[in-house]
Amino acid sequence: MCDKEKLICSESGNRFEEKPRCGTKNDDSGKLPWYYAGGFLLFWGLLFFAVVIPYLYRLPTALTIEDVKSHEFIAERAYKNLYYLSNIGTKMVGSKQNEIDAVQYLLKELNQIKEDSLKDYFDIEIDLSEVSGQFVYENVNSLYLHVQNIAVKITPKASKSQSYLLVNSHFDSKPETPSAGDAGFMIVTMLEVLRTLATTEQSFQHPIVFLFNGAEESSMLASHGFINQHKWVPNIKAVVNLDAAGSGGRELLVQSGPDHNWLLGYYNKYAKHPFGTTLNEEIYQTGALPSDSDFTIFKDHIPGLDLGQAINGFVYHTKYDVIDVIPRESLQNTGDNVLSIVRGLADAVELENIEAHKTGSGIYFDFLGITFIYYSEATGTALNFGVAGAALLFVFISMWRMAVISNVSICHVLRWFILVLTIQLICFVLGLVLPIVVSIVMDNAGLSLTFFSTPMLMIGLYVCPSLIGLSLPITVYYSIQCNEKISGGYHLQLALHAQAVILAVLIICLTSFGLRSTYVLMIPLLFYVVSLVLNLLITLHDRGYAWTGLLKVSQIIPFLCSSYVFYLFIVVLVPMTGRSGSASNQDLFIAVLSAIGTILSFGFLMPLINTLRRPSLVIFTLIAITSVSLYLASSTQLGFPYRQRTNGQRVAYLQVRNMFYEFDGTLSKDESGYLFSFQDRLEERPLLGTNVNLTGLTSIKSRCEKHMMCGMPLYDFRYVGNRLQSKWLPRAEPIEPPGSTVLKMLNKTYLKPTTVRFEFSLSGPAQMSLFFEPYEDVTITNWTFTEDYLQNPPPFPLSYHIYINYGIDNSPLKFFVDLTKQNGNFKMPLLQVGVSGHFVGAAGDAISQEFASSFPSYSIVATWPALYQRYIF
Repeated sequence: MCDKEKLICSESGNRFEEKPRCGTKNDDSGKLPWYYAGGFLLFWGLLFFAVVIPYLYRLPTALTIEDVKSHEFIAERAYKNLYYLSNIGTKMVGSKQNEIDAVQYLLKELNQIKEDSLKDYFDIEIDLSEVSGQFVYENVNSLYLHVQNIAVKITPKASKSQSYLLVNSHFDSKPETPSAGDAGFMIVTMLEVLRTLATTEQSFQHPIVFLFNGAEESSMLASHGFINQHKWVPNIKAVVNLDAAGSGGRELLVQSGPDHNWLLGYYNKYAKHPFGTTLNEEIYQTGALPSDSDFTIFKDHIPGLDLGQAINGFVYHTKYDVIDVIPRESLQNTGDNVLSIVRGLADAVELENIEAHKTGSGIYFDFLGITFIYYSEATGTALNFGVAGAALLFVFISMWRMAVISNVSICHVLRWFILVLTIQLICFVLGLVLPIVVSIVMDNAGLSLTFFSTPMLMIGLYVCPSLIGLSLPITVYYSIQCNEKISGGYHLQLALHAQAVILAVLIICLTSFGLRSTYVLMIPLLFYVVSLVLNLLITLHDRGYAWTGLLKVSQIIPFLCSSYVFYLFIVVLVPMTGRSGSASNQDLFIAVLSAIGTILSFGFLMPLINTLRRPSLVIFTLIAITSVSLYLASSTQLGFPYRQRTNGQRVAYLQVRNMFYEFDGTLSKDESGYLFSFQDRLEERPLLGTNVNLTGLTSIKSRCEKHMMCGMPLYDFRYVGNRLQSKWLPRAEPIEPPGSTVLKMLNKTYLKPTTVRFEFSLSGPAQMSLFFEPYEDVTITNWTFTEDYLQNPPPFPLSYHIYINYGIDNSPLKFFVDLTKQNGNFKMPLLQVGVSGHFVGAAGDAISQEFASSFPSYSIVATWPALYQRYIF
């Protein structure tokens, strides 16, 4: 006979009929043999290596000329364009390679496309323009002169639309790189997309403008000039921006909008190989990543999609960013997506009235690149609250069911749940904290970036400690707890319920805070609730450990989702740790990401090791892996961060000549040396013991306290931001720059009894900077430069930085500065002016070249001569 009310059957073998007593052999009743532990870990490991990693790197087959179809993107043709464009070499703003060679090549290709186009279907207009302007970016006033843009508009003959779509990328480069990936890759993608559109008998509604801009790497100058000055801009309603922080993988949807969720709908519909996540967008928008793109400029004017290469960031902005590391399949992936997205947006009705479709931000993510999921922020809020509420409800129902079946009061179950919840909170915290502790200890021991060339070490350094934290407290608890009224199966469910409650509370809090990427917490919880409901319905909930089978199956998709998105971040962010500066411990950032990914992937799985007869074996295995990894990272070559070509050490320094002129015009200081702006946490330590002579290397921090802008020719906002970590290596022999920088005072005019105007002329190389610092009783009240920058000075000591870039024409810059002094005494020092000229692309004198050649093979050196002159007026 069966007691239907309590679901207890005396002949069924139900384990709840006789509860085992503590300390007896029956405590392990229903548990799996200890050797199943290996299978448990192996299954999830194989799932990661056999599914997540291959799908992250999956690329389509590249089409060749033999496969040519007028309506498809042909990777082989784009690859040929990339070969010629990258062979031009380094394309710095103001260089012949950028202003003449690259422009002429692009104009030749564009004119050929125009010649080959279907003239009965399309009109094509090519516009080469020069732009000049200025704006404030990263506490620096960026001034640009005669920067070049090539804009191409393709208009269907039948189109009457006055709303245009913009597609943008840049052809200029950073110093010392041929820039095949950043962003030659995207430039040739645009060429091939334009060619395909122009030669296909398929019209579209809105004209499309392709902008090939010539100055992005120097703080997005060309895009700023275009969006503020070009004749077609009033008609442009949306943008597809293309850039790169890597080379040779799938392009990532970096950002969308802002506040135009409909764009995600078009991406979802037309992207053939979707790849993106809101989590990346929100991290990117915090400014935590050392990267930016033209989308930063465009999004203040028009909405759009920001797509970027993100894989293999080790070659980004280095001499190894060459065509050889870019597979044709990568071009095909991006070309397929861009062509299809551009076609879709060129028919978008939303472009007719863009403001009417400003509906807020969206939430989006792809699942292994197979499908793309997106929904509005309002839907996401409702979904998050709904899942969290359902979790709390069904956890309570489950506990009520336990009380009924176990013939105890609900208060009894709740008391035990509170105890288990406390322990599970400790597990959660330890899962996050232990990897952080490892990263801090390694950093303090001078062992940062040990994973830089050997990412597998992160499994032992961060993933395994997180798993230990997730499992150790609850396993210890279950080995000593004694509760004869609640079965072992129920007791284990309480631990999972506690994990669900923790996630539910976090989801409610983070969603209320407005964090859209809370979806990463919602997915594991959603599938847990589904498995719990099913277990309750089919009564596996009450049959020993039978419910664990359905739970494990239900966690496969959350495991794939969580491990996929966080592995993506590891792949993208690890290369960035090599160029994020030395001020912060980037190991800590990677450890946190690894820990969060591990908690979300294994949070509902690790307590299940207590279904094994010897769960301690799993923990000892994890401890052993962690110990071996720590040894390998600290005591073997595997832990050395750098490798030649593939994982280089970025070494940036200037060959500096400093000349200080006093108020009376006398030269008070003339020194030469090398100014290092170290790119990663290890600074010069990997170079000690090599052939590089760093004797006399000292910090410039004390100089920064005495001199305007440290008395150094700080190059751009990155050099300014990293100035306190920069170091100076003096040189006995004077450095002779290959050119000069000339500042002339043209006039000194008294405007008022308390105000005087200085007028200057400045000439020099294509990259220069001006630094201004008035004396204490003097105020700069007006000048040629941006008024907003004058009214809102940078946060560092009152020193203004004007960052200057010339394009095709480097005629002298004329400017004025008005100074006000209340007592009207202008016969004493009023203003310090620093002038730095950067001769980017020059190798330097023989001594500098010999010094550069002494760096080890794993170093990627970026250096050029710089002249700094300090004047007092």
